[in-house]
Order: sequence, then structure tokens, then C-alpha cells
Amino acid sequence: MLDFDAHYAALRRRDATLDGAIFVAVRTTGIYCRPVCPARTPLACNVIFYRSAAAAEQAGFRPCLRCRPETAPFCPAWKGSRTTVERAVALIEKGELDRGGVERLAERLGVGARHLTRLFARHLDASPLQVALSIRVRRAKRLLDASDLPMAAVAERAGFSSTRRMSTAFTRLYGRPPSTFRRKAEASRVQHR
Repeated sequence: MLDFDAHYAALRRRDATLDGAIFVAVRTTGIYCRPVCPARTPLACNVIFYRSAAAAEQAGFRPCLRCRPETAPFCPAWKGSRTTVERAVALIEKGELDRGGVERLAERLGVGARHLTRLFARHLDASPLQVALSIRVRRAKRLLDASDLPMAAVAERAGFSSTRRMSTAFTRLYGRPPSTFRRKAEASRVQHR
């Protein structure tokens, strides 16, 4: 269970020691941030704390475009059964769930699929599929920022099964299509020339 009062006090201090360990969701804006975000501190009654970016996304919150919480580090204190989750996340980042299901991932880790899902819920407050989606979106966003690849190629390299699924994921998460991120990247490249 997350200690609300202690976490809210840390949020008010912009405590960097909790960066990646907790994520701050704001009910009134529908956005979640890192505890170090420079945005104005929201009222306590509007705040919900999550243990992972994927959990905040699963609850319907969009990442803050200022502090980019979807790229925050994971908690450095992962040990014990968290090691299994850490290994699973590493495999997910390498595309394991792009090629197979949760059952195959669990088999590679030597645990059952239900147990792996419970471990993810306990340590990240999200399912392996939600974490995979979050990673795919992050990959796609990086590709959109750093390349001029066509949308279909970005979707494929990021691990999406189609451009449409990538577009749906971006629209759900950011409230806008992936093409809007490309325009920003193109505009900044034009300004730097």
C-alpha cells in the first residue's frame, strides 16, 4: 500500500529519491507525472499515486509532456520476486510479447502465466500486456523523434502489429495521433538547420 501523506509531502518537495518509484496522477487533468515534475503541485484531493507508469496508463491517465514519466527509471530496490518481474520487463523490452503471449514469456522465466501476472500486479500495478504496450509506445515515440521512417515502419519496429493499433494506442495515451509528434520533431530539425 502506498503511504499517501508521505508521498504527497515528497511531491511538494520534488523529492528525486522517489523518481521512478512512484508516479503522480492528477484526476482533474487526466495526466500523470514524476514526483520531480516542475508543474504546479496539485491539490491533495486530486492526486492518486501509482507504483508504475503502466499502472497510471492502465487507469486512463496520459503522461505529462513536461517531465515525460513514461521514461522514468524503475525502483532501484527491486529484489526477491521483483527480480522475476525485472527479467520479464527486460524480455518485454526485447520484444518477447511482440512474438508470443504471456504464457510463452512466463515459460521462459520458469513460472506460470497466472503467477507472472500476479507478480506484475503486485510490483507494477499493471499487467505484462500493459507494460508491453507502454514500452511499444515509448519505442515508437523515440523513432518518431529520431527518424523520418514512414508510419508503417515505425509501427513495425516499435512492435505494433499494425499502424492502426499504434495510432489507437497513441490516441488513448496522449489524446492525439502519432503524426503530431513527428511534426514537432520535423519543426525542431528545421529550426536547427
